[in-house]
Amino acid sequence: MNDAPATPATARLLRLEPHPEGGWFRRTYTSQTPVETPGGARPAATCIHYLLTPGEESAWHVVTSDELWLWHGPGTLELRLGGEGEAPDDAAVAVTLGPDLTAGQVAQCLVPAGTWQAARLGGDQEVLVSCMVSPGFDFADWRLA
Repeated sequence: MNDAPATPATARLLRLEPHPEGGWFRRTYTSQTPVETPGGARPAATCIHYLLTPGEESAWHVVTSDELWLWHGPGTLELRLGGEGEAPDDAAVAVTLGPDLTAGQVAQCLVPAGTWQAARLGGDQEVLVSCMVSPGFDFADWRLA
């Protein structure tokens, strides 16, 4: 019996794989310029496509680099920021990425290095975003709650 989730159509089209925090992803860019970090050499920046579909969400996690979320749609995404402590803060701040700027939605959101973050759909439509990380992402610099 196969317990793997069925691959959503958008994930197939973009060649995305399951992400350990939930959802689907594929790295689309890696800078060729290295930078030194406390964790060692990293690319200056990396970027991924990241997809959430109905019933999925991104678990609380923290990255040691700045992460810029860029909305593509079609649905909205609620990005929760849970502070910089040892665990996410229950009084998380929520930012909605989406097309309705007059309602306070935004097209991009910066998650500062060391800030807990989690994401879920803001409605019932899947949402595609890109996430640019600088210095570049390495799983050694990432942890789940």
